[in-house]
Amino acid sequence: MLVSTTAGRQVITAVDDIAASLGLAPGQSLGDARARVPEVQARDADPAADRRALDDLADWAGRYTPWAAAEPEITDGGAGLLLDLTGTAHLFGGEAAVIADARRRLARLGYQGRMAVASSPGAAWALARFDERAAPGLVLASGEERAAVLALPVAALRIGAAAAELQHFGLQRVADIAERPRAPVAERFGALVVRRLEQILGAPEPIQPRRPVPRHRTRLTLPEPVATAEQIAALVDRLLAALVTQLGHAGVGARKLELEVFRVDGAVRRLSIGTHRASRDIAHLARLFRRDLDKLDPGHGVDVVALSAPEVEPLAPEQLPLGTAPMPAAAPLPLLDRLTQRLGRHRVGRLVARESHVPERAQRLAPIDAEATPVASSPAHPRVASSSAHPRPVRLLPRPEPIEAMALLPDEPPRWFRWRGVRLAVARADGPERIAPEWWRGDANTRDYYRVEDEQGHRYWLYRDGLYGQTPDPRWYLHGLFA
Repeated sequence: MLVSTTAGRQVITAVDDIAASLGLAPGQSLGDARARVPEVQARDADPAADRRALDDLADWAGRYTPWAAAEPEITDGGAGLLLDLTGTAHLFGGEAAVIADARRRLARLGYQGRMAVASSPGAAWALARFDERAAPGLVLASGEERAAVLALPVAALRIGAAAAELQHFGLQRVADIAERPRAPVAERFGALVVRRLEQILGAPEPIQPRRPVPRHRTRLTLPEPVATAEQIAALVDRLLAALVTQLGHAGVGARKLELEVFRVDGAVRRLSIGTHRASRDIAHLARLFRRDLDKLDPGHGVDVVALSAPEVEPLAPEQLPLGTAPMPAAAPLPLLDRLTQRLGRHRVGRLVARESHVPERAQRLAPIDAEATPVASSPAHPRVASSSAHPRPVRLLPRPEPIEAMALLPDEPPRWFRWRGVRLAVARADGPERIAPEWWRGDANTRDYYRVEDEQGHRYWLYRDGLYGQTPDPRWYLHGLFA
């Protein structure tokens, strides 16, 4: 038996079968329960754990339909799930088959439930709680639903404490209110009573699923559970083929895919992949999934697998080549997808140009999917071709390294320099290329850059920081290496 404290009073919130057989029920005070059954054992209720368990059950119910939601509040009457079976019940053999399968699976998880299928959420909620036929599972034939809900007590309207007020005025059944004009009922008892009445009689009512429902989704129900990554990978290939066909008909490609596996123990596991542009390439998408399938814990087996595309973008049909030669692909994009899937999107970036002539400031690191901002042409940008007047090295050092250098005249390249303890003689040199400082920063000197080659043919990019006659002690630095 579980109890909670409300306004300083300990109240029973749940009982097991033994306590119920002794006449105990939710809503009674703990003192009354112990007066009737002195040996009763009570435990503190944990509403947060109840909420988590109900949310987990809503995820579990996704095996039947993606439109599965948990009730926002857990009351003394229990907690419930709302499932929209429109378009999915036939996959399991009909609504009665869904009820039978859900009851069997819930029993294995240790749950007991009352189930009803109706044309509206309000009617299903009421029948599941107040119609005794819902204990084994209730599916009403067409035309029987209205009579069934009219016979229910007014508490079936989901109006909370207002039900007691209706009963005080002799309105015991839903039919007692349904027979009266709506306006006087709304004026006397509130608009909520009328709205709930219309909903129990079949008015549409939205179901807010626990997770957004993607437009493009496919699933497989397995006759026997599978438990290995190889088996799941084969299922992913089948699901991808079906999903890509859907995407092709819609003229879109996937930017994000989500794989859901429903385990036999009731748990749900998910695995997501993303792409840098819309894609319908089955082989590429399958490779992205296979990389992380080992992380997807199948438990004691998986019996339902679903694949959805929560994010898509327009993708025009591709022109196939004539003959047997394959079309050239954008090679870097599959590589980027694999890197971001393995390392995480926040760990993969790219260099974009920045308006600066100072070499180490001519680029910045940006997210891999960020749009490049157009900038003015910068001679310090490393992408300048080597045939230009001032070619740039392929590799810049993380930061310029100080060197010792000797030049015969102030504006001439050095005849030799010492870098990392090694003295290198200069055989050829070109320069200088003068780069003025950014005046708005005010913390730099003018630089003279030289391209030099030592006697072994290695080429370096050196610069003198400062000008003779303007800077007290110009220093030399090695900034980059040519290939």
